[in-house]
Amino acid sequence: DFRFQGYIVGGRPLGAFLLGAAFAFGWTPCIGPILGAILTISATTMDPSSGVALLALYSLGLAVPFLLVAAFTDYFIVALKRVRWLGAQVQRVAGGVLVLVGVGMVTGYLNAAGTWLLVTFPIFQQSTL
Repeated sequence: DFRFQGYIVGGRPLGAFLLGAAFAFGWTPCIGPILGAILTISATTMDPSSGVALLALYSLGLAVPFLLVAAFTDYFIVALKRVRWLGAQVQRVAGGVLVLVGVGMVTGYLNAAGTWLLVTFPIFQQSTL
């Protein structure tokens, strides 16, 4: 784990560009399939307005969380200082869950657990659309 611990005074266009490029590179696997599907639907439908609507909603869904974080950063920093002590416990629990999921994948029990959930709770099989 490598983290930059320095303090950067002010922002410069090159720094903003590099940060944006790093962010885009990291999010490409997450954004690519959804955006590709939206663009494919937009290209194959006869009505361009539906493609515009899909892209507009996608852009809103991507932008609104960032705008909310930007607007409430000061509040979040104060709130996070109060619950900082939970960080180690949350990391331990998350690590334990990751180990259990990994063991379940290797042994095949994860698939069995998924099947049990679908049989026990049939509502998981229903489509929300």
